[in-house]
Amino acid sequence: MMPRSFLFLQGPPGPFFKQLATGLRARGHRCHRINLNGGDWYDWRGSSDNFSGTLDSWPGYLHEVIAHHEVTDIVLFGDCRHYHLSARVCAIRRGILVHVFEEGYIRPDWVTLERDGVNGNSNLPRDPEAYVGLAKQLPPVPSHKPVPPNFRQRATEAVAYFLASLLLAPRYPNYRSHRPYPVLSELRGWIARMMARPVACWRSRKALANLGSRPYFLVPLQLDSDHQIRIHSPFSGMKAALGSILQSFAAHAPGDVILLVKEHPLDNGLQAWRRIVADLAREHGVADRILFIAEGDLYTIVDQAAGVVTVNSTTGTLALSSGIPVIVLGKAIYDLPGVTHQQSLDDFWTGPTAPSRNVYDAFCRVIVARCLLHGGFSNAKARSLLLPEAIARLGGEHEAHLAVTPCKKVAA
Repeated sequence: MMPRSFLFLQGPPGPFFKQLATGLRARGHRCHRINLNGGDWYDWRGSSDNFSGTLDSWPGYLHEVIAHHEVTDIVLFGDCRHYHLSARVCAIRRGILVHVFEEGYIRPDWVTLERDGVNGNSNLPRDPEAYVGLAKQLPPVPSHKPVPPNFRQRATEAVAYFLASLLLAPRYPNYRSHRPYPVLSELRGWIARMMARPVACWRSRKALANLGSRPYFLVPLQLDSDHQIRIHSPFSGMKAALGSILQSFAAHAPGDVILLVKEHPLDNGLQAWRRIVADLAREHGVADRILFIAEGDLYTIVDQAAGVVTVNSTTGTLALSSGIPVIVLGKAIYDLPGVTHQQSLDDFWTGPTAPSRNVYDAFCRVIVARCLLHGGFSNAKARSLLLPEAIARLGGEHEAHLAVTPCKKVAA
């Protein structure tokens, strides 16, 4: 197999990209990295370029690096960051492959690796019948052992990334983050959340005990910094989404139903979501029917819900896999007729539409064959499962899986 030349841009906090490059080099490929901030440098800590110019000068700089290293492939995490948007345009013009990593489209235990773009920029089809037809030639989704989460390790790696970004900021004076918060604020938020986690766990257990056996709908919060919210939804942020959801719940949900709001496990702690939810509940006159939790076994919570209301979180796919009704308020690749509730949110509270097992199974078969890898970014065990598959996929050893269909472009 011909050696390739991989250029790595920003990845998830932690050593995954460095380990991935090591595996590719062992197979005879060349790998290079451009560091955009101190966190990138800290996670890589090897031969690399350090870009300190402005965002305007980035495309020209990138062209030079690509030419110098004879780059054939670009690898990045998330396709909507400022620098990654330019990189995708540059790659298309030069005929370079772009491999985009993202959190898995379906829960649990998967990571997305897709060509050109993910989520709203994916090339996946939007017709449920296309999935049903394609699935006939594909095997069932394989069963795997669960990938164990490790909040402490992922939080520690995030803190290290932000701390390095802060300490080495003079080396990258023009860096423009895709995140809406200053690095120092993010660092403080993560440290505070780690310290407050025992109290958060206690309060969550108390809230779930108060819930008892009452029927409830679940709202899994997403990150305000997530481009799924900022670009692929009609909301300016999660607070606006919560306001819309609670307004509809207050006006149309049965009086004996509870709305359970769960904080995102990777929230940086800068938004006081418990207070925000409580304030919105009082504003809409449903303070006695809203519960908030920061911690809890998501799989059990989802499995016992009457339905899940999400903007476009992959928690929706966790519910769908258990036959739980889901409504999507933004853009999501799994928001398909026969899979999610296609009527209004007002209707969802009293008549949620359960997913068609046949259509959802077909959807899962296609995306697993085309763009999902077993494993995760969050800890050493998850990465040990992910790395062999990712190395093989990037190296072209599993190229056939990427071509199950000529897919229709999803509008960004």
